[in-house]
Amino acid sequence: MCGLAGVARIDGAPLPADADVLLRRMAGAIAHRGPDDEAYFREGPIGLGFVRLSLVDPAGGGQPLSVEDGSLVLIANGEIYNHRELAAGLPAGTRLRTGSDCEVLLHLYRRDGLDFLDRVRGMFSLVLWDRDRGRLVFARDRFGIKPLFYHRDAERIVFGSEIKALFQDPSCPRELDWHAALGDQLTSGDPVFSDAPAHSYFKNIELVPPATVMTIDLADGATASHRYWDFPAYDGAREGSETELVKAYGETLAASVAECCMADVEIGLFLSGGIDSAAVAALASPRPRTFTALNGSTLVNGDAESGHRIAQGLGLVNHQVLLDTSYVPGIDEWKRHLWLLETPMAGPESFYKGEMYRHVGRHAPEIKAMLLGGGSDEFNGGYSGTIANGGEWPDFLANVERMGVRGAQRLNPALGAWWDQNDRPLLKRGALHEAVADSRVADAYGSYFRWNYRNVVQYNCWHEDRTAAGVGIEARVPFLDHRLIELVAAVPAALRAELVWDKQILRRSLRGVLPPDVVDRPKGPFFYGEGVAHTYRTFAAMLAQNGERLIDEATAGPGARHFLDADNIRAGLRALEDDPSSGHVEFLLRTVNLGLLEQMAADVPGPLVSWPAAAVPRSVPVADWDAEREAIEEQVLGDRSVTPDAVLARADNIQLLLDPDEPSLWYLTVDGAIEYVLDENEDPAWPSVLRALDGVRPLDKVLAEAGAELDDLKALLAESLELGIIAIASSAPAVTPDADGEN
Repeated sequence: MCGLAGVARIDGAPLPADADVLLRRMAGAIAHRGPDDEAYFREGPIGLGFVRLSLVDPAGGGQPLSVEDGSLVLIANGEIYNHRELAAGLPAGTRLRTGSDCEVLLHLYRRDGLDFLDRVRGMFSLVLWDRDRGRLVFARDRFGIKPLFYHRDAERIVFGSEIKALFQDPSCPRELDWHAALGDQLTSGDPVFSDAPAHSYFKNIELVPPATVMTIDLADGATASHRYWDFPAYDGAREGSETELVKAYGETLAASVAECCMADVEIGLFLSGGIDSAAVAALASPRPRTFTALNGSTLVNGDAESGHRIAQGLGLVNHQVLLDTSYVPGIDEWKRHLWLLETPMAGPESFYKGEMYRHVGRHAPEIKAMLLGGGSDEFNGGYSGTIANGGEWPDFLANVERMGVRGAQRLNPALGAWWDQNDRPLLKRGALHEAVADSRVADAYGSYFRWNYRNVVQYNCWHEDRTAAGVGIEARVPFLDHRLIELVAAVPAALRAELVWDKQILRRSLRGVLPPDVVDRPKGPFFYGEGVAHTYRTFAAMLAQNGERLIDEATAGPGARHFLDADNIRAGLRALEDDPSSGHVEFLLRTVNLGLLEQMAADVPGPLVSWPAAAVPRSVPVADWDAEREAIEEQVLGDRSVTPDAVLARADNIQLLLDPDEPSLWYLTVDGAIEYVLDENEDPAWPSVLRALDGVRPLDKVLAEAGAELDDLKALLAESLELGIIAIASSAPAVTPDADGEN
């Protein structure tokens, strides 16, 4: 993981000498990406800047790289996993001058021209200067794991790994593209498929597309591009039995993990409680140290505990990184995170991931790269149960079809109106798809996976790259190997329900590699699910601090005043403060982020390496989760113990209503609105205890009357206290014995 920066004349003129000053400013803006070295190159119309993180050939693999006569010069960010295999196929007599994995790209280009990436496996963005042809070449890997942005005018093109590098050029526009940002399906959360090209969120800042080689003629600016790989059609074209497909998937995954372990430095692993990162952990060699997020959400939903147990079962060292529930990110801390990411999609997931990387960077600085389990859910059917709304495979397909129709309606609203007027549309879907005249729209199943591909490019790879880069670490993603995606895409339609439902192709490939309880563990969220209120409460408090200063700043710019409803943003925040389960803090954050990015683009902050950093999260040592459970909970959630003599009362705005048709169900209302359902079949005594909390009797008497034990209800009582459903009125007074010693 490195940082690229550069500027080139595209009008046939040479760069002036003062371009060196710009190059140094551009490289300085992304210095966090490459803490180990920096280098510069200027020749004729082109200047390059490079900051390096050394993972392969740390001593001799510096960049820029060039061929013997200097006619080809390369800077590249990322890793070429099959570089040894590629080097072995070079023409006889080819001499590699370094041990860098990227040097082979120069010789592939010299041999194959613009087809030089066809057989390359890896994650990369690159800039290549072909002096003899006067040609500048940009390219990125198949999934856009490594970024490359550019801006051009009639005379020059500036480019870099992050947008902040481009903003160092005074001639580069610094204006947020509100229409593109707000209209993006990913930002709005509209349940419709989109495979629109990824974009930068800023006007006239372009993103080199993934899987693309782009050329610019520096004599006249003529530009051309071609894709060297296309996301596969999910056409079910592969032959073979279930067993053969599962075996092929397992072998390909093992090969991908092995390639991602390529380095001359130590590599770690972020281990959640799910099968994806567990698979990487089981297959990785050498054996990595693992790091698991421990916060209120991952504690309650069991993800942190599962990560600990997986590591223990595999004999791996596991660090539970404490993301303190009581800690609220400061205003400048959030702005630093947002400026690092340069996307309105910055949110709890990216913040916590960034904190994990900061922990590794401080406490295990010898680890220069982290293996991840990302990309499996998107292409192996990990979200199929969610799309099915708790149903089965036919429900998944039906809902995918509905989302496909919604997209077709947008493309042809006149005919699409028939689907808005009737729960049972009187027209066949085919009529709408034909009117759209786009064969891809008719293929809802394929559209679903193209949508996931687009999201991986626009969101997943973006934030994974930036959160790692923020502390000079590289993120590696074995599941984003095109061979794996092509294999799943080709699963025959008749076998999809068996293999692409709930990641069965992955699960079955790992039987015998991982224990059955890990293989069959249901998909769990990072921080969503049962414990999401802890996370939402934290980020609502962040937005509310200092008199809602972040919202004030975010709504002050001209674009924000035009597009954002500040009153409704504040009302949404108050609702989340009152009840963290009342909405999604992510949407509030996206609007606030856009306003803040508008301000920061207009007044560009200094290099991130100069910003003060917040305290780095520590880890919680865990040897035996069962024995240490209470201590772990106290460290994460604070002392939430409720004593037997506490006098508790329901809040004034809380009511309990019995379902007349289901005597075991109670509805808990907040301000007259049903917020929670209590089921006596799951917690038999809880509704009775909650009804009996009157602010008069001590808890032990209430529990005795209900036939309940405090240990069984501790978690529910603590959570209800946090949510404001109940409150501690007092502690029961100690009983004073009378004169003869009797009560």
